[in-house]
Parts: sequence; C-alpha cells; structure tokens
Amino acid sequence: MISTSNLVRRFHVGDTVVHALDHLDLEIHEGDFVAVMGPSGSGKSTLMNILGCLDTPDEGDYHLLDQNISHMDDEALSRIRNHHIGFVFQSFHLLPRMTALDNTLLPFRYSDADVAGAREQGINMLKQLGLSDRMDHRPNQLSGGQRQRVAIARALVNSPPLLLADEPTGNLDSKTSVEIMELFTKLNSDGQTILMVTHEEEIAAYARRVIHMRDGKIERDEENT
Repeated sequence: MISTSNLVRRFHVGDTVVHALDHLDLEIHEGDFVAVMGPSGSGKSTLMNILGCLDTPDEGDYHLLDQNISHMDDEALSRIRNHHIGFVFQSFHLLPRMTALDNTLLPFRYSDADVAGAREQGINMLKQLGLSDRMDHRPNQLSGGQRQRVAIARALVNSPPLLLADEPTGNLDSKTSVEIMELFTKLNSDGQTILMVTHEEEIAAYARRVIHMRDGKIERDEENT
C-alpha cells in the first residue's frame, strides 16, 4: 500500500539544516497495523505528514496505492487525502458548533457523494462505534472518549484504505485509551490498514509492527509478538 524510497525532508533552523527524514525507505502492506515511535525530533511527525499528503519530500519517492504522489500539486494531494486517507488526531479536531453526525459527514462536503446516502453512511458508522444515542450532541456534550470515537467515525465514513492516527490516546485517560485501542484492534482485524504515531509503549503494544525512528532514520522495525 505504501512504499517510500530515499525519502528526504530538510528544514532550515537559522543557519542549520535539519534532516527530519534522512533517505528513509519504508514499506507498509494492506492490512498492516503499524506504530511509529521515537524521541522528539526523530522525524515521526514529518513522516506522518508526508504519508498523509500534508507535506511533500525534498527528495525521494512516495508511492501510495501504486501512485507516485511525491511531487503532486496541492489540488491533487487534496483529492488523495479525501478519497484514500482518514485522519485521527490527539486533539480530536471536531467543529464545536456541529453535532456528532454533522462532524462525521464532513469528508462528504468535498466529494460528489449522494447526500442521503452519505447521511446513512454517517449514521451507520456512529452506530458501529456505539454512538447511536449521541448523534445530535455537540462536542462539548461528549466525553473525551466519545469525541475520539466521533473523530474515528469521521475518518472512516468514506471507507479510506489508510487510517493515520497521531497520538490518538494522548488526551484520554487510561481506561478510555484501552477502549480506543481495542477499537483500533477490531478495525484492523476487519481489514483496516492503520499507521499510528505514539510515544507510549503500552499503546504501541496493540500494533502488529513497531517502527522506532531516530535522527530521521528507521532505527528498528520489529514485529510485535
């Protein structure tokens, strides 16, 4: 599903050039559940941004679903994001004045989906995530775990092949974190490909594979047992 070759991303900090990604090679297959770990500055967020088509590399190639998207323009990248990638963030990023259902339906605003069909998909997704009685609630009426479930529903409502999660349990208590990770495990067992950035070993333990990064490179790539 994902293949990168010699991926390089540089940032200029004053007179210093920082290699956020340093000739990085990576393959992720359909159905993988991968956790990316590493200290601050290791490059994991930069990698997530490039894989999510939010940034582009300075050198190297990135193929997603057999498309080389390394040097696509912003409009093309936006189409890729909308059709092929779902995002889950630490801070949920829900719109405060919209209901759970309306937040879930946001990806359809940028597509030509049938309105009635999209609404039905949103309702079904929220039901699957245990939020059938919270569809008309706004984010400030929901718990942290419920807000993250709405964010997951929004990420998955148009059936993207790839789910990217950036510290998805970072704002949740331990019990709710376990609930969200068990949900991720179920999604993966149903075939969803998931790439997750986390700094917590106990969260990474839910993944099938753990990649450790340091100084823009992959230091270790291990299967979880």
